[in-house]
Amino acid sequence: MSTWAAILAGGSGTRFWPLSTPQRPKQLLPLVGDRPLLVQAVERLEGLVPAERVLILTGPFLVDQVAAAVPQIPRPQILAEPRAASTAPALAWAAQWISQRDPGAQMLSLHADWAVGDDRAFRSAARNALGVAEEYDVLVTVGVPPTRNETGYGYIVPGKPLGSARAVRRFVEKPSAARAALLRRRGALWNTGLFAWGVARFLGEAGAYARELKSAWPKLSAGDVAGFFGAAQPVAVDVAVLERTKRLAVVAGAFQWDDIGSWDSLLRIRRPDARGNVIVGNVTLGDDVRRSVVWSESEHLAVLGVEDMVVVRANGHTLVIPTGRAERLKELVQRL
Repeated sequence: MSTWAAILAGGSGTRFWPLSTPQRPKQLLPLVGDRPLLVQAVERLEGLVPAERVLILTGPFLVDQVAAAVPQIPRPQILAEPRAASTAPALAWAAQWISQRDPGAQMLSLHADWAVGDDRAFRSAARNALGVAEEYDVLVTVGVPPTRNETGYGYIVPGKPLGSARAVRRFVEKPSAARAALLRRRGALWNTGLFAWGVARFLGEAGAYARELKSAWPKLSAGDVAGFFGAAQPVAVDVAVLERTKRLAVVAGAFQWDDIGSWDSLLRIRRPDARGNVIVGNVTLGDDVRRSVVWSESEHLAVLGVEDMVVVRANGHTLVIPTGRAERLKELVQRL
């Protein structure tokens, strides 16, 4: 049985403004190491899925940039979503695209903007998930043990054993800090968004349970992609399919994972200096700067006397914001 992968690589470019823009969102930025996140995501699949079976789903205005970043992916496999409608329509289209060419295939779904601490362990978890999906004819999500009481992630509560996996008892989305601590103590997992399934099984479950796509489904079957996206309600695959299907399992992964949701996350992902700062680019810091992210794309940036701050200079703009206030950045960018 052949395996394909679908990499979700859309994005509006607001979370890492001013470095990111709609034309260059975070998956095209070197936020972890010296290569763009998308390049790392494709490289992470080496030895697991060949380039000729990797799809990348992105916005129409990003196709050229994506093609330039990962030239090993054939251009016809860079699929431009007619409109941003979240992950359920995108993955339904990807599964249909694969099914038309390889009806018995399996499929991995992953995002282009993750930080993964151990690519080998990532591939091991993906292989395990694919094996469970094939053996038990189920949809499989990969979870990882939480490393903190995170309130911005989704959690999976495992149920009964299913081979090397567990059935999924329930999902808990963005809990309070107290509930996150309780879930962590009781063995819940973070929902990474790494999924595995047979394309036929996924299309069957999506057709049965994704009521937000019901009126659009005939258009997908007929190959009318623009009509399908136009008629589909924007909805995440977790909500539309995974939380409703009776055929769902979770595999535990042994790799560090972060979805890099804000500038603050770089304090967890990148190696800090002796004062807890993450420094990138042409930057000079005073010895009284602590626990801050300071990033300059080209111009010299000098910072003195700040703690717990994000200071960024890029694309002719400057951002200064306290850490822990990332939720205000989208509002600011919209005003700009």
